Amino acid sequence: MLHIVLYQPQIPQNTGNIGRTCVAINAKLWLVEPLGFQLDAARVRRAGLDYWPDLQIERVKNFEQLEERLKPRRFWLLTKFAQQNHYEANFADEDVLVFGSETTGLPDSLHEAYQTNRLRIPIHGPVRSLNLATSVGIVAYEALRQTSIA
Repeated sequence: MLHIVLYQPQIPQNTGNIGRTCVAINAKLWLVEPLGFQLDAARVRRAGLDYWPDLQIERVKNFEQLEERLKPRRFWLLTKFAQQNHYEANFADEDVLVFGSETTGLPDSLHEAYQTNRLRIPIHGPVRSLNLATSVGIVAYEALRQTSIA
């Protein structure tokens, strides 16, 4: 099973869409607090449609608690500051894909701790970033393709 982590997500519709993707690929969704919304918000439910009850989801108070729960699994941080493209990684079953907040990304402390496990989605032109739900879909399906774990 793949693990998708949202670090302090801010936009409920993104989390709802990502939850639906997690159900589709049999991945577990982890949410690192604080969240920028209530999980029972109508926008989360609407984006997740009627799949939300099938979602394997867990909230953690901070990243340290997440690490405690998921170690020794391999963590991959997705960031525009990485040198390696996501399709160059060799994903494995039980990998952890960590995505930052829509507004602030991931903190410098995580960038430092996971320097060798940072990945980027190539983006060209004037676009600075992709939507979080889109980014999760791109990387999660590449991991799925490589591992055939669905």
